[in-house]
Amino acid sequence: MTPDPTADLRRAFYLLLTMLGVAVCVAKIVGAENVFEPSRYKPPTEASYGADRVAAPQRLWPATRPEPTPMYGSNDRSRCATVKALVENGTYVIGRRENFASATDYRDTGIVFADGYQSLDKVMDPDTGLFYSSKPPLFPTLVAGEYWLLHNLFGLSIDRHRWWVVGVILLTFNALPFAVYLRLLAVLVEHHGRTDFGKLFTFTVAASATFVTTFSATLNNHTPAVCCVLFALYPLLRPGAKDTRAALFTGGLFAGLATTLELPALALAVGLFVPLAVARRGRSVWYLAGAALPIAALFACNYAAMGRWLPAYGEFGGPWYDFAGSHWAKLKLPGSKVGFGIDFADESKPLYAFHLLLGHHGWFSLTPVWFLGLAGLVVQARRGLAEWRTGPADGFWTANKLAGLSLTVSAVVFSFYTARTNNYGGFCCCARWLMWLTPLWTLGMLPAADAAGRSRIGQTVAGLLLAASVFSVTYPAWNPWRPAWILQLCELTGWVRY
Repeated sequence: MTPDPTADLRRAFYLLLTMLGVAVCVAKIVGAENVFEPSRYKPPTEASYGADRVAAPQRLWPATRPEPTPMYGSNDRSRCATVKALVENGTYVIGRRENFASATDYRDTGIVFADGYQSLDKVMDPDTGLFYSSKPPLFPTLVAGEYWLLHNLFGLSIDRHRWWVVGVILLTFNALPFAVYLRLLAVLVEHHGRTDFGKLFTFTVAASATFVTTFSATLNNHTPAVCCVLFALYPLLRPGAKDTRAALFTGGLFAGLATTLELPALALAVGLFVPLAVARRGRSVWYLAGAALPIAALFACNYAAMGRWLPAYGEFGGPWYDFAGSHWAKLKLPGSKVGFGIDFADESKPLYAFHLLLGHHGWFSLTPVWFLGLAGLVVQARRGLAEWRTGPADGFWTANKLAGLSLTVSAVVFSFYTARTNNYGGFCCCARWLMWLTPLWTLGMLPAADAAGRSRIGQTVAGLLLAASVFSVTYPAWNPWRPAWILQLCELTGWVRY
């Protein structure tokens, strides 16, 4: 085999970019603090707001100084409330309601109502008046394991030593997995790419141009889900990959774990398994066994938490969510109306689909490097059609076969959210529910990046798409729970107002 004269230079490039990407994540984590922005709050009088906006925001400026915290909002506070309750109280209960049968005369107490933990992401058992996080409980349970060690071995408290505890947790569950993610991705990019430019461009996108780094400063399910998806693919696509028991079990384990973090990732877990079950009947059971472990653990945690097997998400629209005072019960109040606030947007399905793809929360408009990802996936999927008939003897899954699955899974997930929802995940910087697809589209980008590198024009276009993507992921500098820049532009011009 002819030695590759630029291999050492590429490996050095991967190392430097990994250090750069992880350093950005760590900086966001150690500098995390919830900041109140005056532009997002209602002014004392409408006249003082100025004439450059269509309408004033509806949030009220706090009457007293809030407690300083590295927790940004409802999403991470809900999980941290569960972590605190598990370690300090031995229960998943994060609050309780006295006189819960009354719609007006009730009193709420508990962690989730304390300063620094207040969250919209909670449900109430209508039979007991007990509050729980609406987030699937397996991930907070894993985080609670680390807090238990910090609390019992080092005497740290999430209240008194908030920055130390939350910082260590975020380093463990966000920054460290991202470092491993980039290391493994470099191996896959090096193996499946064809040109220096294509390989280096794709890895640059992974390290600096996706919303994985943006969400690193907050306890969330999206960042670890992205990592788990790649960890599931790596043993199936790595150089010399074979359908060994260990490879299939590991792939299934992380595909199942990704499902517990992002329930729609079940489409990927099933998509990886079904062809294996047909072609590798004897060995596919190892993939199934790996996937079953975290999914079973999720059900077990859910039953331990609430005495029911299915996650609280299954009760959306019912009494667990629509209790008196709930954020989700607003539309049932007298005088309320659909279309007030981004969570209740009164939009047609075509308009919502547009904003999810090309609009203010668009997969392509915010991260235009995915246009290259789409082109590369199509190219690979066409190659994969032939491979389905003449697959390799050792490893069943290839990058070309995976491309067809990636396009199918992406279409299923996009259709699911378009059909079942009309919100954008609250005020956040992107369509965060789609983030877990990032590794699939990153690997799929390689053929298009290879092609772009063959001409000056192609390199320039790819560079502009990269720059625009970096702008989008960097715009919410310290807090991912801020509106996307396109939405803020729409608000400024009066095109859209939620």
